[in-house]
Amino acid sequence: MTEFEKLGGTYRQVGDYYLPNLEIDNQIKVQIGVWGQRHRRFLKENHRVRYYNLLTTGTLNDYLAEIESRAQAMFDMLVRELSEKENLTEKLKASDPMEWVRRSNNLRNRATEIVNAEVIFV
Repeated sequence: MTEFEKLGGTYRQVGDYYLPNLEIDNQIKVQIGVWGQRHRRFLKENHRVRYYNLLTTGTLNDYLAEIESRAQAMFDMLVRELSEKENLTEKLKASDPMEWVRRSNNLRNRATEIVNAEVIFV
């Protein structure tokens, strides 16, 4: 009898092989967006022990979902506040679309850098 069987595990036969019957906990599938993926890459490259601890305990997806939520909320707030502060309005969009695009891209890039520095790469 194997240790797996002593712990209550069972096997199923597939062709000539016996494979263990393993199940993954019924976790809710969470969509991890760009912020969570960036943070996962950062952890994997710079904080391997933390990354593998989260992975092996089954909490990585929940952790990344929380990072995704915090980062997206911060990004949205920054874009909204900076747009108001710099008077980036629909009126400017109608009168000078190229200037509006230039300023919008600049604003979004700054917001991305702030989120990266304060949430993603820490």
